[in-house]
Amino acid sequence: MIDESILAAASRRNFMSEGGKLSVLAVALLVGSEKMAKGASPSPSDLGILNTALGLEYEGIAAYQVGAESKLLKPAILKVAVQFQSDHKKHAEALANTIVKLGGSPVSAKKTAEYDFPTHKLKTEADVLKFAAGLEQGAVSAYLGAVPAFEDRDLAKVAASILGNEAQHVSLLLNALGQNPDPSPFMT
Repeated sequence: MIDESILAAASRRNFMSEGGKLSVLAVALLVGSEKMAKGASPSPSDLGILNTALGLEYEGIAAYQVGAESKLLKPAILKVAVQFQSDHKKHAEALANTIVKLGGSPVSAKKTAEYDFPTHKLKTEADVLKFAAGLEQGAVSAYLGAVPAFEDRDLAKVAASILGNEAQHVSLLLNALGQNPDPSPFMT
């Protein structure tokens, strides 16, 4: 059974904490600008990681669009799904801006049809939520791998901030599905 009250409360929390998320990302963008002004050149590896993360954010945006257009989500769940999509859009914007400020070229978003989403398996609201939870868990794993790989520790901090937001999404989606929202003491 899907507990809509949990997701509704999460939506309010996300709204109330937007300033915090944005300030962390703003600091990252400023750090990139300051380093470029001082003549520091970004690591090609860091730019690659940023572009990989950007590609994942674009995939999340497209996935939430598929979920929203499925007509399977109740209004309260749809509202939170759109909020989660908005989070991914903000992550993507910050990542793309950082890549540009560091002198790189951001990857482009694919068309939704180019993603191999299992849309034929989305028959119920729970199916859509399981699909979203799986993608969010993939994002958690990707950011978990990216954080220690960054040469620029300021970029690692931003990736860790996004990782935390993705983990919140997983937890809330699992809870909405009636599953343990904290299935492990460690992120994987």
